[in-house]
Amino acid sequence: MNLNTKDLIICAIFASITAILAQIAIPIPFSTVPLTMQVFAVAISGIILGSKRGFISMLIYVLLGAIGIPVFAQMSGGIGIIFGYTGGFIMAFPIMSLIIGYISEKYNKTIYIVLVMILSLAINYGIGTAWYSIVSGVGFKEGFMVCVAPFIFVDFIKIALATTIGITVKKRLKKEVFVC
Repeated sequence: MNLNTKDLIICAIFASITAILAQIAIPIPFSTVPLTMQVFAVAISGIILGSKRGFISMLIYVLLGAIGIPVFAQMSGGIGIIFGYTGGFIMAFPIMSLIIGYISEKYNKTIYIVLVMILSLAINYGIGTAWYSIVSGVGFKEGFMVCVAPFIFVDFIKIALATTIGITVKKRLKKEVFVC
């Protein structure tokens, strides 16, 4: 995979957008996982940037947070977050963006993008819940009820918005010959 300067700048911009949207965090009283706009940012990065650049932008985001830059929800960062309760969800972001990007590049039809959004969200939920269960010592079902169930409805709204906005922006950018 060859990335030029423009690609790296675009990846850095999307990592920054994700960091900004992560700060829109609403604590949920019965969960250790806050409600954030990270899923929206991850999804839109896959649609607009495609598989390679989407993956790299989210990898940059995760690595920046892992080395201590406060890019995660509630201005947090550090390896402790990665190895903490929500680390699995965060570590799944590059995979999520890669899958969304791959399908949106290959099929570029709204129905396929909607389906891959749901699939990638399920993968994120699975990895995140498994990680949460390991770290917290609870079963997968209990982890799911704490980390995923309270967010399903809102996450579906976020991926619907990301799909609509992402497809629209991607079409516009193709006309402008900037990103895609």
